[in-house]
This record gives sequence, C-alpha cells and structure tokens, in this order.
Amino acid sequence: MFAFLKNRGYNGNAMKINKVIKAAGLAGIMLMSSGFESDEFSLKELKDYQREFKSQSIGACSSSPAKTYEDYRMITAPDSRQYWHIKDHMTVDEETGFLYDEDGFIGVALGYHFGDIGTRYYIVLDTGIIVPVVKIDAKAAVDASNGCTADLNGSVIEFVIDSDKALEYFGGVNGYAANGNFDNYEYLNGRIADFELVLDEKIEDGVVYETEIAGEDSRHDETTDDVRMVKGGY
Repeated sequence: MFAFLKNRGYNGNAMKINKVIKAAGLAGIMLMSSGFESDEFSLKELKDYQREFKSQSIGACSSSPAKTYEDYRMITAPDSRQYWHIKDHMTVDEETGFLYDEDGFIGVALGYHFGDIGTRYYIVLDTGIIVPVVKIDAKAAVDASNGCTADLNGSVIEFVIDSDKALEYFGGVNGYAANGNFDNYEYLNGRIADFELVLDEKIEDGVVYETEIAGEDSRHDETTDDVRMVKGGY
C-alpha cells in the first residue's frame, strides 16, 4: 500500500537531516517563556494555525496520509527520556486526549530519522494545514526500520494520546479512535508535503530564546516492545 524508502539516496538524505538537527542543538533547548495558555488548545484551530517560531524545511521522507496513535500510559520506564519529557512538559487535553506542550506543540512518536526526544516540527499537509508537533516517543527501529515510516502501515506520524478520551471524542469502531487513523479527522486530513524543523527563535522581532545544550545523563529512549500499544487502521 505504501512505498518504503530504503534506498541509498534516502539514507544519505537522512544523514544530512540528522546533521541539521544536531547543528540546531534542539535536544537541549530551554525556553525562557511561553505565551500559550492551556485553554487555547483546540485541534479545530489548526485550520488557521500560524507559525510562531522560525523553522527550516528538511523535506518529507514520505507523503503518507496515515496518522496512527499509541497510548501515552504505555510509556512506563522511569529512566527513559520519553517518560520524563511527558512528565515535565506535556499536558493531556481533557476533551480530545491529545498531549500538548507549553507552546501548544502536539506530542507524537517519530522514527530515528527525526532526531532526539523534544525535537519540534511543523508538519505541512497538502491540504494547507500546519500541524505543530514535538517528538515525545521514538518508534522502535524494528517497527520503523528506515527511520521514517512504520513497516506495518507506512505511517510517519503516530500521535501519543489518552486513547480513552480520544475514543469518546472522535468515536470509532472496534475500540479504535477515529477508526485508528486520524487522517479521518477533517482538521488533520492530508498527505505530508513537508517537515519543517522548528528553531529556537520566535518569528516576532526581538523575541529570542536562549539555547542550552544538555549534557549526557542516564536516561535513554524507551524501546521495549512490550510497553507499546500502537493503534492503526483504515
């Protein structure tokens, strides 16, 4: 159904993108302040979303429209970067079950192609919708062997959510919120046209955030297969 990108050209492109990510130093960005209020979060507002931070296009490693999900409560290892990033930065939206950070970036799981936990992107869809996301879980290499798309269903984007709240809000069949694919939701619908790496400077003149590169710590990416509950369907 979906074409997997496993050729040498793709691997070379991935290496270039990883260099861009490392150069931006996004793994350790410490934001000084935030203008985002929790009551402002609304998926319906994505139709009018405007970028708040400067960004750099890195291209789309796949145009797949599939948008699956996993439950954040399955991320349980207390020594993992995922666990602490969620605990320290993410809020569960009581209406939709989606997770968002202090600037309104939506929590997703992405492959190793997309850098470290905490890296943020603007995903531009071919419908004109811009989705601000932050990588809060890492797809295991055994599930996304090319670092981009899931081997099972070709999805790039996997939202990290409270599936009980999402099922109540979006509906679905057989226990799958939005039938297991959030491309079915009108404000998330569309194929991927571009990924933009979000930088640590706001677009408004004079508002610049300081960057701090974090040192090594004992936390690691949680990749144990038995803590995952990936939902995807059509």
